[in-house]
Amino acid sequence: MTPTLTHATLVAPGIYCIDTGFVREQFDACYLLLGDRSVAFIDAGTNYSVPRFLKTLQELNISVDQVQYIILTHVHLDHAGGAGLLMQACPHAQLVVHPRGARHMIDPTALRAGAVGVYGEEIVQESYGELQPIDQSRVMEVGEGVELKLGDRVLHIMDTPGHAKHHIAIWDPLSRGVFTGDTFGLSYREFDTDMGPFIMPTTTPIQFDPEALTDSVERISALAPVCLFPTHYSRVDGVDRLKRLFLDQLNEIVSLARSLQTESNRHELLKLGMAKIHIKYLKSMGCKMNDEQIIDFLKIDLELNAQGIGHWLDKAL
Repeated sequence: MTPTLTHATLVAPGIYCIDTGFVREQFDACYLLLGDRSVAFIDAGTNYSVPRFLKTLQELNISVDQVQYIILTHVHLDHAGGAGLLMQACPHAQLVVHPRGARHMIDPTALRAGAVGVYGEEIVQESYGELQPIDQSRVMEVGEGVELKLGDRVLHIMDTPGHAKHHIAIWDPLSRGVFTGDTFGLSYREFDTDMGPFIMPTTTPIQFDPEALTDSVERISALAPVCLFPTHYSRVDGVDRLKRLFLDQLNEIVSLARSLQTESNRHELLKLGMAKIHIKYLKSMGCKMNDEQIIDFLKIDLELNAQGIGHWLDKAL
């Protein structure tokens, strides 16, 4: 019998999705994977998420000593902000991260300062708190082709740039699922229809690369996974349809961006244009929200994605 869990949901045999509580419910996920004697977390939310993770372990009768890995898809703070504090709570865990992201986990000073530069100290403190450094001896740098043994599971690391240069995805043949972080986009349960889940690209913050992103999505799809486990939010099925939906929107967004490259009010036009693209595909799936409701729901994503695309366009000038 599945135990009653406060913040977690069983999404596949031996895989739990834990709601991190960041921003709102059903926005940001951490995944707990069970091996036969050890467990792993994939992504780590924020410092304020860590009590949820520890409560889930307690409810599943799992000791913190059984946590073997804390795996980060990338080091953006909604995925990695809680890693240092979670590592402190799990004394035998190794942090698994892309080589480009490792230094920011060992010394998160620059990572936090970058966030403060964008959002301000008050918002960063309220959203993430103080980032905790991780001893270098506990950090495992991984790239394409690395295999991690977690009891009866063997997790395969993929290098998946496009959203960020330091992004990895994790292929789990046991569930035939891929933990995609942000590479395969965002899928909010509020947009689910009778046709299935909606998915959309996320281009933030400063390392957007549409060609690399397309290649990463194609390589993930080539595994013929049964499902994806994106961080935003939870398990989605029907990968072939989701790939087409993702790439069609990505191509339209790139075309829109290039057409607006030199416009003086480019940022606002990008937000408006992307909203129209997403609304078109949502309506084609039977989404019942009206246009204003969709725009309001996506306002954070539209703002951040426009920033990321703007940075990409500026690099091309």
